[in-house]
Amino acid sequence: MPGRLDIVIAGGGRVGFQTAELLVGQDHDVTIVERDGETCDAIADAYVATVVEGDATNPDILEQADIEGADVVAALTGETGLNLAVCMAAKELSPGIRTVARIDRAAGEGYTRFVDAVLFPERAGARVAANEIVGSDVRTLADVTGTLDIMQIRVEEGAPAAGKQLKNVRFPSGTLIISDDDGERIARPDTTLTPGRQYVVAVEPDVVDEVLNLLRG
Repeated sequence: MPGRLDIVIAGGGRVGFQTAELLVGQDHDVTIVERDGETCDAIADAYVATVVEGDATNPDILEQADIEGADVVAALTGETGLNLAVCMAAKELSPGIRTVARIDRAAGEGYTRFVDAVLFPERAGARVAANEIVGSDVRTLADVTGTLDIMQIRVEEGAPAAGKQLKNVRFPSGTLIISDDDGERIARPDTTLTPGRQYVVAVEPDVVDEVLNLLRG
């Protein structure tokens, strides 16, 4: 995994808050920018992350959140246009920053021209958002049927499935491990899930978090 990152999350709703909790648990520094005062108070009371109250499209607010010192900005509000605007404003202030935007399913993949990664959290939980924010150890390769995810996942040392043969791992129904550990063969029951190696996995959206937990911990 990458080292400690400074992450700014725009939007302190359910997705933003749960994602912040996971990232802080991974020892990253997280600042949440949220417009709603009551939501800000609730986040502050939970002692999860630094909170800045205000509109994350406002450069002054982004500067309060120390956007220039951040490695990643993740715009996770429920509004696609707002999320895109936050990422573009952050890029203006900090050209090297990684940008991740939550976008509506209907918006399609076109937004990848403007941001480094897009998320569809109506299908995938905070764990997927956290992995996308931290980097590319988990990548969704295709959005095949609108519901099925085909992902490339690096097995993490110490994860529940790490070092085990496929036949000995109880993956949830709706999971198919496609490649073996050298990427040259289809996975067999005796394929060992080697830590540090990447595997191509097809997953139904309601079991994504469970599969990631088995392979990543």
